[in-house]
Amino acid sequence: MMNKSEIVNEISKYKQKLNAVILAHNYQRPEIQEIADYLGDSLDLAKKASHLSCKTIVFCGVHFMAESAAILSPDKDVLLPVLEAGCPLADCATPEMILETRKRNPDAVIVAYINTTAAVKAEADVICTSANAMAILKHYCDQQKKICYLPDKNLAAYAEKQMGISIIKWPGQCYVHDTHITKDAVQSLKQKYPDAFVMAHPEAPLNVLELADAVIGTGGMIKLAGSSDHKSFIVATEKGLVYRLRKENPKKQFYEIENAICAQMKVTTLQSVLNALKNYQHKITLQEPIAARARKALNKMLLLSP
Repeated sequence: MMNKSEIVNEISKYKQKLNAVILAHNYQRPEIQEIADYLGDSLDLAKKASHLSCKTIVFCGVHFMAESAAILSPDKDVLLPVLEAGCPLADCATPEMILETRKRNPDAVIVAYINTTAAVKAEADVICTSANAMAILKHYCDQQKKICYLPDKNLAAYAEKQMGISIIKWPGQCYVHDTHITKDAVQSLKQKYPDAFVMAHPEAPLNVLELADAVIGTGGMIKLAGSSDHKSFIVATEKGLVYRLRKENPKKQFYEIENAICAQMKVTTLQSVLNALKNYQHKITLQEPIAARARKALNKMLLLSP
């Protein structure tokens, strides 16, 4: 049985041998963040994947993220360390559901969250992430288009309130943000740390977002924490982000919601990363017709992103 440092060394050797790059989402375990070549949110990593010159990408995240990297980088092999690393929010939408929605709303623009499968992305008009959702929804709102947004009902409700429009919403949610990040949990931290600046992810319920000083995705939280004059922050998202925030801002204080943990994000371990490289396993494969249509929707997102 190898110890941690030995596994890390083996990972480094295989990375060089295979010309591989490790991408890791901000919610990953600290030890995975430490070995990553690039950390980021879904938008950061989608952009990075499309510009890398490596042969192999090891994607430390969940299945839909690895799929997105494979769609945008058809010339690269994308490996997912743990094949079962899924996303319950992504499971809330199916291609059949979108086709039925189109029948009922033939003039609507279908905006799909990046937290969806490749097959769902292939049926959408455009993709968005928490970082660019408001800009993309506003683009179509300004064109007076009817909008169907899926699958996260909380982000859709927030967009409706901010823009004063009506959006056809989907009954989906992220269990971490919808169930564990509650109004009571945030208020409790606010009472304990009254001077703390509250950053909340738009996947949280509206009654949580109403308590926030800033409603932003994880990439926005990283930037805001680094540039803000505030010295303390309440972080209303999956607690894995706090490790990176503390590391990059050692003189500032960050307070997480203790039980805001995505079990699916935590299944990736150093050993599973090594296994993926050593055995070249869990390569993401997509049918090209689906990949091509999903790529069109993702590229539309990149074109409209600020």
